Amino acid sequence: MRFIHTSDWQLGKPFGRVPEEARTVLREARLDAIDRLAAAARANGAPLVLVAGDVFDSPEPGDRVYRQALNRMKAQADVRFLLLPGNHDPLRADGLWSRLAADTPANVAALTEPQPLDLGTGSDEAAVLLPAPLSHKRSVADPTQWFDGAETPPGVLRIGLAHGSVQTFGGDADPNLVAVDRARRAGLAYLALGDWHGRIRIDERTYYSGTPEPDDFGREVTGVALLVDVSGSAPPQVTELPIGRHHWLEEGWTLSGADDLDARIAGIAPSAARQDLVCRLRLSGLVTLAERVAVRRRLEDELAHEVRWLDLIADDLVTRPTDTDLSEIDAQGELHAAAVSLRKMASEGGAEGRLAAQALERLYVEQMRAQRAGEA
Repeated sequence: MRFIHTSDWQLGKPFGRVPEEARTVLREARLDAIDRLAAAARANGAPLVLVAGDVFDSPEPGDRVYRQALNRMKAQADVRFLLLPGNHDPLRADGLWSRLAADTPANVAALTEPQPLDLGTGSDEAAVLLPAPLSHKRSVADPTQWFDGAETPPGVLRIGLAHGSVQTFGGDADPNLVAVDRARRAGLAYLALGDWHGRIRIDERTYYSGTPEPDDFGREVTGVALLVDVSGSAPPQVTELPIGRHHWLEEGWTLSGADDLDARIAGIAPSAARQDLVCRLRLSGLVTLAERVAVRRRLEDELAHEVRWLDLIADDLVTRPTDTDLSEIDAQGELHAAAVSLRKMASEGGAEGRLAAQALERLYVEQMRAQRAGEA
């Protein structure tokens, strides 16, 4: 049999540290992933989509997110979606999942009971799904423990679906801990896991799919779903399918000036692809005051408007103001004297030195702005 393994949609994720305009697009992209998953399922002859937890970002996702999610799945009538409660949207009495059970269209099922489910895929081999819904955000019990003794008809494929950490990622104190060898213990043809937002292979029968739409920096493989082929006792064939729209890129740039900035910017992505780039740049190096201002202007006034969002961290881009820099600031007046004093304070380091450096940079920027206005 063939199916799609996905997880961690986290619909309604707030993206609180991202500016509102970009935040709205990032939220919508997570809903759009439903359509892209359905298209991938259809294109690969896998009309069954297993969602291994965290369908929503919270137990109360809001009416718009809730309705949008159901309507998008309903529109894909030839694709079946099986949804598992995770730690972000755990199963609670009279909560989200009770509402889902009442509202789900014919092609969507809420897996709220830890009991075998006949998948009835119509393939040559019968298959049973063993779901492990979470009823709490944090639990010390292994939600998959019941898989071992679950009774299923002889010869059927046993597919596990769960949300939690395996021991590879932490110690015994981790919540919702799943035994790393659960697939072997329970005789599973495949164990579909959610919780980790990057795609990870635990063993030949156990995988994390990762989130289909990237949502943070530092993930090795994100923005994919897994196409899974299982047959008999053979190891499953697992293929990554690209789903995500955005790419989250984090880089550190050590600069000695502004001259090589264009080449560095060109290296992160072609201009046409930057609209779907979420970028964090950590700047370091030793530059003059004029160079620092030029670098920040190029990044904040230009690149920041080309990408979805630019998170610029320039604390380690150290400024060493030159006499030429200071000569640009009110050469014979009080502002020049203030600039000289700020340079001395900045050179002494410490918290006050950092504040002085920021003040000097601001003074320089305002002076340059005033000069340009005067020339105009």
